[in-house]
Amino acid sequence: MTQILAIDQGTTSTRAILFSQDLTPVTQAQEEFPQHFPASGWVEHDPADLIRTTFSTVRAVLSRTDPAKVAAIGITNQRETTLLWDRATGQPLHKAIVWQDRRTADTCAALRAAGHEPMITARTGLLLDPYFSGTKLKYLLDTLPDARNRAARGELAFGTVDSFLIWHLTGGKTHATDATNAARTLLYNIDEGRWDAEICALLDIQMALLPQVKDSADDYGLTDPALFGHAIPIRGVAGDQQAATVGQACFQPGMMKSTYGTGCFALLNTGAERVASQHRLLTTIAYQLNGKPTYALEGSIFIAGAVVQWLRDGLRIIGHAAETQALAESADPSQDLILVPAFTGLGAPYWNPETRGAVFGLTRNSGPAEFARAALQSVGYQTRDLLEAMRADWPNAQAGVLRVDGGMVASGYAMQFLADILGAPVDRPRVTETTALGAAYLAGLGAGVCPAPEVFAQSWALERRFIPQMEPQTRAARYARWGRAVQATLAV
Repeated sequence: MTQILAIDQGTTSTRAILFSQDLTPVTQAQEEFPQHFPASGWVEHDPADLIRTTFSTVRAVLSRTDPAKVAAIGITNQRETTLLWDRATGQPLHKAIVWQDRRTADTCAALRAAGHEPMITARTGLLLDPYFSGTKLKYLLDTLPDARNRAARGELAFGTVDSFLIWHLTGGKTHATDATNAARTLLYNIDEGRWDAEICALLDIQMALLPQVKDSADDYGLTDPALFGHAIPIRGVAGDQQAATVGQACFQPGMMKSTYGTGCFALLNTGAERVASQHRLLTTIAYQLNGKPTYALEGSIFIAGAVVQWLRDGLRIIGHAAETQALAESADPSQDLILVPAFTGLGAPYWNPETRGAVFGLTRNSGPAEFARAALQSVGYQTRDLLEAMRADWPNAQAGVLRVDGGMVASGYAMQFLADILGAPVDRPRVTETTALGAAYLAGLGAGVCPAPEVFAQSWALERRFIPQMEPQTRAARYARWGRAVQATLAV
């Protein structure tokens, strides 16, 4: 029986999931890896960890099947994380600079002050923020010894995590990315479908560094047979949030999904129409098939599931993420803590990299339960911010249901509060690992073993719908209080 392998390389762990041809999960392996924080607001990964955990999880999964049965590999990845490596050896020149990293805030501010942001936004759909890869790459070229000269000689290669993994999986034979990942670099013209020479010149980035841009379902070469004992085609690639959009079968304009992992990312399919946001959302590519991009509006929240990790690893008030459900439910209803989790700045629609987190409403009796409740509620409030902006930008976003996925959606409390504060139904699918599912589907589509999108969409299945239960006046009062808390945090 034909099978499809998805590699889901995330911010805190790497997973390999084997799917049957009908996209039912068969088996999986997962490994966490450490984060590195060399300075305040700086976040790095050791590239060796990315490769090691990818190879080991794939080998673990393939040990349970016949690799010859695997028709294709699909890759989905943490986006915007930036790597620079030697073309001859494949060795990175520096640790990977993670999407959360804020070290280029001053560079972005200087470019904005010089008046470059309108041009960059018009071409890329993005804002000038340290989040994106372009200024990270500029930082590496500016600070690493002889990097610019080596780049000019064609000795170096840049890529986001997908490109880096493809390079190593194919033994250095393929230097490529897909349109969804390219669209997150700050260097890619999403209207013309090409790297933008003027933006590259502005950032002093040699275009010879950049990978070839392909469709999300395309030919990315074969894995080196020495790696897994069999050469396996790589046929699908998408950034994690776009892969989740595909996995949620959001193929029709107006459909919306929100993924709750380390961060939270809401994407609204706008079809062939590129919608220019007036509320500091991003315009991006949801997926690209047969050379035709499908566009989306996206809102990015930097801290979602990471706030639960903070409760566990920072405050140490829980031992496991699942404990937050019972804690939140036991919180004192007379207390109303508001947590603004701006640990690495605020994303959409505020885009303030310098803001830091704050807690409002503390009393002498505030404890672990109240902090857990505030942490879970902060994700709902931030999602409401995104949806308000989307509705203002595009009238078609007014209607519909929010489809949710990611590790955090296992919390019934968090999802019920999300429905309550949005005043809209929230649908949790039967398969919540939609990021890997989307990567597997794209690979299967690229390999010719999966059906067209409209057929795949019919297989989407609901596990539970959360219906709003909060009174409208309560919802309005709570959201207004959140708004005041955010404004106070921004003012500090």
